[in-house]
Amino acid sequence: MKTVLFPQLHVFLVVARLQSFRGAARELGVSSAAVSQSVRQLEAQLGVVLLNRTTRSVAVTDAGRRLVEEAGPGLAQALAALQGVSAQPGEVVGRLRLSVPRAAVPFLITPVVPAFRARHPRVEVEVVVEERFVDIVAEGYDAGVRLSESIERDMVQVRLTDTFRFVVVGAPSYLARHGTPERPEDLLRHECITLRSQTTGTAYVWELERGRKSWRVPVRGGIATNDHTTSVALAAEGQGLAYALEPAVQEELRSGRLVRVLEAYAPTVPGFFLYYPSRAQRSGPLRLFVEAARELSTKAV
Repeated sequence: MKTVLFPQLHVFLVVARLQSFRGAARELGVSSAAVSQSVRQLEAQLGVVLLNRTTRSVAVTDAGRRLVEEAGPGLAQALAALQGVSAQPGEVVGRLRLSVPRAAVPFLITPVVPAFRARHPRVEVEVVVEERFVDIVAEGYDAGVRLSESIERDMVQVRLTDTFRFVVVGAPSYLARHGTPERPEDLLRHECITLRSQTTGTAYVWELERGRKSWRVPVRGGIATNDHTTSVALAAEGQGLAYALEPAVQEELRSGRLVRVLEAYAPTVPGFFLYYPSRAQRSGPLRLFVEAARELSTKAV
């Protein structure tokens, strides 16, 4: 089977569509002689006449018509695919896949992704919001976002936020019914909305600290969830105490729907970081996203 000359096939299909060598030359940006030569080369290779031409007209032969019908759609699809993945000078084309916990969305996704897409419209961004710990390499992610203590030490880390606190919060209505805890161990006698790990299914202990002393309290309650936003919403409805990132509950605290308890024991954590394998820095889309994250992420919380 002969190998088809695809550039010549493309030229022939343009001539057949326009029924004009001159028209094809204008569309392709070449000379009429070059168009004629390409068609002759294709006809010589296939051993058939594809076009009947006179000084006044061009007509497709039966063989040419069959080639148009059978090869035309496939070539058009191939050319569209090539155009879709090709880049102009200075342009980046590709795909970026990120694993992000819901609590980090206001710090990375909301401020960074719209501006990044405006700058690089041919980079597709997929954001997977999930609370579980993922192996970003094994699961096909380009990068992830987590608290720094959850990130493996062989990863490159880019700071997205300043340090912030975890706080215990409750609705005034709940505290009026059940009282306000004064010490970490008091939480064991309260209705606490527990957070469960998406990876293991176990409930997280609530970590508190004061000075050099720390507590890990295995709280319990009648409601469990794997979503911080849900736990805060339920706490605001008076269903129990919640353990939350302080920046994530600022609006509820300002409005008075929630109040802090055990504030003297609120632990401070280093904050959220974007992380990725060091070798992945060679990826154009990831390199540009890291630059945008450094510039645009909401550092102050």
